Amino acid sequence: PPPFTGVWMGDSKLCAIGVHCGNHITSHGLALNCCTDLTWFEHIVPCGLEGKGVTSLSHELGQHVAVNHVLEPFLDSFQEVFDCTL
Repeated sequence: PPPFTGVWMGDSKLCAIGVHCGNHITSHGLALNCCTDLTWFEHIVPCGLEGKGVTSLSHELGQHVAVNHVLEPFLDSFQEVFDCTL
């Protein structure tokens, strides 16, 4: 939910998106939780956001969603949205 970045399902983050700039270097990344063991997030404050949770495609859909099932459609959508070739 605004003003937070990423993809959210209610109060739980499904996908983290980040950009870091420093020392003349820019890095960026994306983490889509497909079949992540969500119990690890019980030990931290994810993304430093108190009171917010983390979810996964598997949890939200109620079935196992492996990375290899998501990768090709994700890359196809990425290419379409950003008008690029990977």
